[in-house]
This record gives sequence, C-alpha cells and structure tokens, in this order.
Amino acid sequence: MANPSNLNDIIQRMLNGNQSDEDVEALRQWLNSGGIQNLQVGKYNVNIGQGQDIHIGDRTYQGLNAEAIREVARAVIQGSNATDIREIVRSILKEESQNLAQRENPQSSSRKTILVLASSPTNKARLRLDKEVREIDEGLRRSQHREKFTLQQRWALRPDDLRHALLDFNPEIIHFCGHGSGDDGLVLENDAGLAQLVPTEALANLFKRFATRGLECVVLNACYSEIQANAIAQHIDYIVGMSSQIGDDAAIKFAVGFYDELGAGWSYEDAYSGGCDAIALQGIPEEHTPVFKNLKKKST
Repeated sequence: MANPSNLNDIIQRMLNGNQSDEDVEALRQWLNSGGIQNLQVGKYNVNIGQGQDIHIGDRTYQGLNAEAIREVARAVIQGSNATDIREIVRSILKEESQNLAQRENPQSSSRKTILVLASSPTNKARLRLDKEVREIDEGLRRSQHREKFTLQQRWALRPDDLRHALLDFNPEIIHFCGHGSGDDGLVLENDAGLAQLVPTEALANLFKRFATRGLECVVLNACYSEIQANAIAQHIDYIVGMSSQIGDDAAIKFAVGFYDELGAGWSYEDAYSGGCDAIALQGIPEEHTPVFKNLKKKST
C-alpha cells in the first residue's frame, strides 16, 4: 500500500508523464482505501475536493496539477492503464493551460490571424512581394484596431509548407501573393525554388477542411486567380481573386487598401471595396480586376 511519501513520488511521475503500470496500480489501491481527504469512491464516482487544493502528506497540489490529479483519480478507479493516464494528463494540462492563458489575456482569443503566403519562383517574373507584405504590416501596425490582428508570414512557399502553415497558425484570413496560372492552378515553389503548380481542386479541398476550423476569408492576390476563387468560394465565406493579369503596383495598392479597411474595423466586403478604391485613386486602370465572392450572400 502506498504511503503519502512514496505516493507523492508516484503522482509526480504521472504529472511528468513517465509513470509505470505499477505506479497506477499502487495509486488505484490507495484510492480504493479512501486515502485522499474528501475522496468519495464509487464505481464511477471519484471527487477529490473539486475546485480545491489537494493535500497529500506534506505536499499541496494546486491549479493545473490538482485538476490533472482529479482526472487521473477518476481514470484510475475506472481501470485505465499507464498509457491512458499519460494521455489524460497531457490533454488536461494542455487544455487547462490554454484556458488559463485566455483568462489572463482575454483579448488574445479574439485576435484574428492573417497568414501571408508568398511565392515567387526563380523561373518566373520577379514580384515585389517584400514591398507588399511590408506595407500590409505597416498599415496594420498604425491601424485603429491593430490589437485585433496578428500577422504571420511564410515565404518561398512549397505545397507542404502550405499545409504546415495552416496547421501551425489556423488562420482566420489567408493572403496569398504570387503568380497565378488560370486553369492550371496557383504557382508555388518546389525544393529547387522553381515553379510548381497546385491544382485548383486540391487547393479548394484543403481550404474546405479549414473552413470548419475558423478560416473566414482568402485573398488570392495573383493573376488569373478568379478560377481558384470560384472553387474556394464554395466553402469559404469571403474570397477575393483576380479576373485577369494584375500589375505589381495594382496588386500592392489593393492589398494595402484591403487591410487598411480591416484595420479600421470594417467588413470584408468593405475591405474589398477599399482595395479597389486604392487602385483607382492612384490612376491605375485595374480597379475592376479584383473580384469578390461572398458565400453567405450566395446561400441566402
């Protein structure tokens, strides 16, 4: 039978994720003996002072550790093994840490992540993507609602980089800047930095899955990308594509105008209009090249 001294060692190993089946069995026997203060044991009922600190011998467990111990106790009584316990502890500590971070900084949970994906293969015409991204960043930094957005960037984008970036950042907004190739797809890069086409259907299927994870808007700031926009618009609420070729200056002005509007607190549709206005105000005759797709309007 475990005593408070070696029980603390067992619990510490569990919290660190390196317990054995023998540790689990020792804890199970101790729990069944009614060893913890305020412990109630039934076939599926274990309650170790819910919401309270846990005292074992001369040690006190608080906060996340106490919550993890409560969940471990429930699982042990119900017959879980060491592998199950390890996953339970990992899951509880991760989830509770995220909840704690949100409670400490409630504004962080309301931030929208803008993920900029840039691709300019060496065997294609050079684009001034650095200028485009820099001006987006500067515009957001000086905007009225700058605290509502986080800008993330991925450069020299390869197909696997695209997947990884979506998984890493789970963005609400995606901004692709680079080359488009109409029916052939969007132009990313291969390992050698040369052009690699991503088919429209593959792109749409990828974004479809992330629509259920919070992806709201996709901007394809690339020539002839309306074809991809039409496909993606079947799944994403708001999307911008280009109906024809678009010059560097127009593409940059559109991007700046779009994010200036978002940073000022306006809607995605307003942002689209602001981007088109930014092109027109410069006297660039390409303000009708960007096209806006709204899945919500289409479905009503």
